[in-house]
Amino acid sequence: MTYCVGMVLDKGLVLMSDTRTNSGVDNISVFRKMFTWEVPGERIISIMTAGNLATTQAVISHLEERTRAPDERDNVLLKAPTMFRAATAIGRLLRTTIAETQETNGQRGQGRFTASMIVAGQIKGMEPRLFLIYPEGNFIEAGADTPFFQVGETKYGRPIIIRGYDRAMSLEDATKLLMVSFDSTLKANLSVGLPLDLLVIERDSFTASHQKRIGQDDAYFQSISKMWGEALKNAFHSLPDYSFYRQD
Repeated sequence: MTYCVGMVLDKGLVLMSDTRTNSGVDNISVFRKMFTWEVPGERIISIMTAGNLATTQAVISHLEERTRAPDERDNVLLKAPTMFRAATAIGRLLRTTIAETQETNGQRGQGRFTASMIVAGQIKGMEPRLFLIYPEGNFIEAGADTPFFQVGETKYGRPIIIRGYDRAMSLEDATKLLMVSFDSTLKANLSVGLPLDLLVIERDSFTASHQKRIGQDDAYFQSISKMWGEALKNAFHSLPDYSFYRQD
């Protein structure tokens, strides 16, 4: 399984993904799920993937080939005039890849090879944008009502983000919020695991303002995990006691 989150803020975008893939308790591997392309001073686009690994790797490989293609019209990541057009092309490629894989493997109509993606980035002269692309190739865009997207094991970390998110928060606080969300998910589900990949895109920077891989030995993440656990226990004990005998 996996867990990926993309968040849009007034100050930019913050993305985080885990790297665990598994097909059983005795077959666990690490694969990167976050991929980024830049044209310095002009654009940055990042994709996070969830779902069938062969499908997502095929999509990413096709996109990588297109960035090196001699025909500039095919360079969707580097030449698309808007983020919307980039998301449309990526969605179309995802849908086609899933359909071809299912047909090749005799699985047409079944969901074994499905995948979804979060696409984030900014093109010069435009706003930072965030999209969630479904296996069918269609997508939705983050807005005021839905300022962040999750894919994979979303249920454990979602309450943390809902309670803590503020569009005006700093990029540093947003990073801290995502670390708490991921820590809660790691504690609850073995199919999500370290290391984590972090990408921060400051508005109008058109580059990775901060990028990091967070492993088992990361001191800051360890402190976040420990202090968050202690804070939850203290908050619980500070709540009013319940009594079987008290009548209100």
